[in-house]
Parts: sequence; C-alpha cells; structure tokens
Amino acid sequence: MSKKPVSLPPEIRPGQSLELLKELHILTRDGKLNQDSRRKLKQVYHLAQFIEPLLNDLETLVDHGAGKSYLGFILYDLFLKSRPTGTVIGIEHRAQLVEKSQELASRLGFPRMHFLACTVEESLHSAALPARVDVVTALHACDTATDDAIRFALQRQAHHIVLVPCCQAEVAATLRAGKAAALAQTPLAELWRHPIHTRELGSHLTNVLRCLLLEAHGYAVTVTELVGWEHSMKNELIIASRRSDKPRQNARQRAEAILREFKLEALTARFIY
Repeated sequence: MSKKPVSLPPEIRPGQSLELLKELHILTRDGKLNQDSRRKLKQVYHLAQFIEPLLNDLETLVDHGAGKSYLGFILYDLFLKSRPTGTVIGIEHRAQLVEKSQELASRLGFPRMHFLACTVEESLHSAALPARVDVVTALHACDTATDDAIRFALQRQAHHIVLVPCCQAEVAATLRAGKAAALAQTPLAELWRHPIHTRELGSHLTNVLRCLLLEAHGYAVTVTELVGWEHSMKNELIIASRRSDKPRQNARQRAEAILREFKLEALTARFIY
C-alpha cells in the first residue's frame, strides 16, 4: 500500500526547501509547525515583503550579526536561489556558527551563500567583503549590535539598510545614571523617573537617534511595524535607502539637541559621526 503524501502546513510556500526549514527548526522532522516556529516564520515572511523590492539587481546582501543566518537562508531560498546572480554573506563572530552555516549552505546547494567569522572591527576593514554592498540587514541584533550593523553599512555605502532592533540597554543605563540630577533640573525627567519608563524611553530614544544618524548620511528613512504586538514586543522595522550623498541638513543638529536635552552627551560618539 502506497504511503499518503505528507500534507505540508499552508504557511510553507511552493518550492521552499523543506530540508532548510527542518534544519532551522521551523519544521519538525515529520513536517509540522509548532506555535513558536509558526510565529517566527510569519515574522520572517512579513519582513521578506519589505526586503524583496530591494533585491532587484542585487549583487550582495550582508546579514550583519547573522547568528545562525536564519534570515539569510530564508531570503536566499525564497528569492535568490532561482536567480543567476545575487550573493548573501553572513557575518558572525562565533566561528562555530559560521562553520555550521557554511556546511548547511553547501549541503543545500546554495553556492552564492558565504559566511565570514570576524569581529565588528574586522568587518569594517575586511578585504573579504566588497567595498560596497547593496543591502545590509540586522534582525534582532541585541544591544549595540544594531549600531554595529549601521556603522558597517555606512562604511560600505550600502544602498539599503534593513533593521529590526532588539534590546539596547546603553541609553537606558545612561538615563538611569543621571536620573537624580535630571529630576532636579527639568520636569522632562518624569518621562524616565520609573524603571519601566526608563527602559521604554531608552529604547525609543535609541531608535530615534539611529534614524537621525542615517538621515545625516543621506538616507531616506521609514519606520513601521514588522508584525502585530501579539507576535513580538520587538517589532520596529527601520528601512533606510540611500538617496544622495547630500545629508539632511538638520539631522545632525537635531540629534545633538536630543542628546543635550536628555543628558546623553556621553553617547555622542555612538550616534553622531
């Protein structure tokens, strides 16, 4: 008696590599999706909608702080494997993850996926990477890793930058350290008087300052929601596209004013360069 064909979940798109989805633990070995993997897949699909228009005539996409290269593999599988050109490079400082990703790409027959084990500083100057890249992505890069991706993208003159920031504690910690003095000087300090507000305001200010930095370098920036709040609390999507070498004139001045207003001058080097 012949076996009945396996019925795949409706979320799986035609032509997707089932082996890849199993390796990424999106599909179970018997071809099922659990609740967590369904959430992750929906999030990546939603992000892919925004990235796909940026892939026209793509030569190089760099996934910065790639981790297990979840995003890079999905983008290659969905959009690039059927094309004759288009390379994905995953940058990750953990050599073990890089080795595993390269082995998986070879096994899947994804010849234009490459992985580089290097630190943030090494990535800025590595001759193994193109002098210019088309797209830089950073998905849920924790703490200052999103800032590292921005610095790399600006240094490599990326045409497009796609960021889904994760937690960033640096601004909140600076607000917290100066809270007592700020409360004595300005009623605005009430915005971060309570710990939960400190964390939320720190996250919001971080992304505002990131957007101003990108605009100061000549990028048009849009900020939107990646998926609904019911799926993730870290769902802010920042897309920056290079419009000209002429920066927005007042972006730098506005960033400087925000740093002064919120007593964050110690972070000037992080957000203004």
